[in-house]
Amino acid sequence: MITELKESEFYKCRGLLNDHGQLEARAIVEGVNPGRVFVDDMESPASGLIWLGNNDGFIFIGNERNDVFNTGLNHFIDTVIAPEANKVGLNWFEGIGNHPQWNTTIEKVFAYRRLGSWNQRVYTLQKDDYKAANKPAFDEKYKVVQISEIFYDKQIKNMDFLHAKMAEYGASAESFFQRGTGYCVVHQNKIVSVCFSGFVVEQFHCVDIETLEEHRGKKLAQLAANAFVENCLNHSFVPYWDCMASNKPSIAVAENIGFKNVFNYIGYEFKFDV
Repeated sequence: MITELKESEFYKCRGLLNDHGQLEARAIVEGVNPGRVFVDDMESPASGLIWLGNNDGFIFIGNERNDVFNTGLNHFIDTVIAPEANKVGLNWFEGIGNHPQWNTTIEKVFAYRRLGSWNQRVYTLQKDDYKAANKPAFDEKYKVVQISEIFYDKQIKNMDFLHAKMAEYGASAESFFQRGTGYCVVHQNKIVSVCFSGFVVEQFHCVDIETLEEHRGKKLAQLAANAFVENCLNHSFVPYWDCMASNKPSIAVAENIGFKNVFNYIGYEFKFDV
């Protein structure tokens, strides 16, 4: 039987986490970012499923050969996850394994569901690898501004864009200013590019980066990312970049700054049967 843990019980899953797995899983188990955790055993879990608080997917943790957990997954997803996902407008289940051994299990358990997949790449940046010389020049009409408490409350035309981006991670503004860091590129009193800490665990800061479509191609993402990276390195933080392998522009920005690919993983998807 698969049961949901209370947030105060997430600590029971610490031993199930892969030390070299996705930062998001640890951020939720440690209570830094919101999420939900479902396990095979309330007292001594061996396997689990993490639902990211921004509804951006699921992470399988622990023992991938746990028959009790695995045989109950499809029923649990159909009767518990799918109806709740439907309420928030989610039509697809997107799942990944916290370690590579989960891939075979996921492919086997969900084989009948017309399972699709994609490749994901994870990068980190160490101080000695930072390519500061590659920082682009930019038009003076664009300003790089740190996301501070003062800036957060300013009368920017589209401040709701930043508020919505940060809300995806469920942390309050107060929590962000305690743990995270970030920068915006502003043009004519409008945020046109943003780079900030999404998930934060210990010294690792997971990058969330986006440039408005009409301003792409001007290296604004590089500007925001360089400012973010410099701030992280000055505070002994480790920038962490997770993106789809097919997202060539994102990879180009990361590698231009000096990020190194540290591991890759596979994501799987199928449509909910509701």
